[in-house]
Amino acid sequence: MLASLFEYEFLRNTFYTGLLIGFIAPFLGTFIVVRRLSLIADALSHVTLAGIAFGLLIEKKFAVGFITPFYTGMGFSVIASVFVEQLRRVYNAYQELAIPIILSGGVGLSVIFISVADGFNTDLFNFLFGSVSAVSSQDLWTIIVISIIVVLVLLLFYKELFLLSFDEEHAVVSGIHAKRIHFLFIVLTALVIAASIRIVGVLLVSALMTLPVAASMKLAKGFKQTIGFSILFGEISVITGLISGYYLEIPPGGTIVMTSIFILLIVIGVKRLSYYFSKKKVT
Repeated sequence: MLASLFEYEFLRNTFYTGLLIGFIAPFLGTFIVVRRLSLIADALSHVTLAGIAFGLLIEKKFAVGFITPFYTGMGFSVIASVFVEQLRRVYNAYQELAIPIILSGGVGLSVIFISVADGFNTDLFNFLFGSVSAVSSQDLWTIIVISIIVVLVLLLFYKELFLLSFDEEHAVVSGIHAKRIHFLFIVLTALVIAASIRIVGVLLVSALMTLPVAASMKLAKGFKQTIGFSILFGEISVITGLISGYYLEIPPGGTIVMTSIFILLIVIGVKRLSYYFSKKKVT
């Protein structure tokens, strides 16, 4: 793949996109996991699938060239993030209800749009599980813009997000607009999910936002270190997954996720062994 990388544009697009996704997904995912909102990624990914199915339906039925599944999926994801925030306000005492409501709606819409479009096709399969050849130059530039926005916002509002993640009451008392920050955070999550679907696929994207974080939390001694390890594990997973997926001729989403799980198991094993030997040394 490395030799072909300089020869084929679609491989370069895929590789660059993978590097970007391997950075922003675990970066944002660290805040998602710490705030115990991991299932939001699943909910928004299913709504993204509905948007993709809608885009494929429009392409098939009306042959509209400027409406692509990638952008309709992104649009649905962002709109769903707004609904999540509104539902959290409606069910103030049971805010977690917003997630299954949005997830169920996404699945329902996906079934309807897929059925109307006469079932699955190759394009939808690529969106579900990722593809090495699906990233166009236009998609790459869109993902670059999303990555810049995500990184800038996370850096600009790092202090606010950090306080909200660990002590929301103190953050509100300190004068932080919790609702505005949370709304911005949800929209960023929707954008990252939409950006990741080309490489990882909508059904597996939440894994890239949580598994590297789960592994890093076993090693890190602080929040910033958790972010650093998460990004490192995310990049390793994406690069390894893309290369192995290319040579095995299978969707990269599955190999990326399995690499993440493998890293997590190694970290857990190493931590347990170190604990066992340290305990044995003491006794």
